[in-house]
Amino acid sequence: MRQPTVRQPIYDLYWYFASERQAVFERRQSNPRGPWTDDPILATYKFCNVFRASDRVSQYLIREVAYGGSDEDVSDILFGVIAFRFFSRPETWEAITEYLGHRPRISDLESVDFERAIEHAQEKNGRLYTGAFILCANNAYGFSKKYQNHLALFRQMFIEDRLGARLLAAKSLKDIYSLLRTYPLIGDFMAYQLAIDLNYTPYLDFDENSFTKAGPGALRGIQKAFQSLGSLSPEQIILQMVEVQDKEFTRLNLQFAGLGGRKLHAIDCQGLFCELDKYCREAVPELASARKRIKARHTPNLAKISYFYPPKWGLAS
Repeated sequence: MRQPTVRQPIYDLYWYFASERQAVFERRQSNPRGPWTDDPILATYKFCNVFRASDRVSQYLIREVAYGGSDEDVSDILFGVIAFRFFSRPETWEAITEYLGHRPRISDLESVDFERAIEHAQEKNGRLYTGAFILCANNAYGFSKKYQNHLALFRQMFIEDRLGARLLAAKSLKDIYSLLRTYPLIGDFMAYQLAIDLNYTPYLDFDENSFTKAGPGALRGIQKAFQSLGSLSPEQIILQMVEVQDKEFTRLNLQFAGLGGRKLHAIDCQGLFCELDKYCREAVPELASARKRIKARHTPNLAKISYFYPPKWGLAS
């Protein structure tokens, strides 16, 4: 087997970024107004958290969607997780809930209530979707409006196919991914993101390091950090980063305590490659890339988050 060849300065930047970006996250907890870093790139531009579960939208999903309805039917909660991630906007979820008078249920799909709730959310907020995910072409079910196609998808999944029961019968994270990937409008990366979201719930608990899928941004980051992948796939590279993290932080004398003792998992290492790609656009602009600039600048959000993670993780407080 041919071993990968790293582009050492960029490969080392990966670990530096993980250490310093997590330090920024930790410093914000005790000093909400900053400054949090001397790194001019991290101070200027917007980057996702090192741990995916710490990002604001994921935090909302975990707290309000995955764990916010413990008295509800399990399939309703799994439906809610998938529906929320398609929109990825808390404002959309809240407007839908406001209209329905309760959290979305599969029975709302069987009537016109969920569609009416979505129309209410759009009228109230002006838009339904975030720009965080690139969704597949939106007319797979023959409708002109994106949300109508997604409604048709949700109905196929949870009414026709009874996907909730099939998800609960899955034997691995890859099984969850494979089930989701069979549907229109769900590409490789979206299926992986949804699988991770579902795995946050109390009802699924698979090893996150058993399966991964590199998204477009991660592929760009991997290309920058490695001159050659050798015989390895991008997914094998990501899993290799999980395995070597302790050794690499030690080698570079970088502080990294993880998240309440939780180490980087494959979903986090995948995301870090995406953020590395962004960071390198400023730090190493001479590296060829399909993207030339970092689009989003950092704008301080002083709204306090009370961080909540899946209790099954057993994180240290």
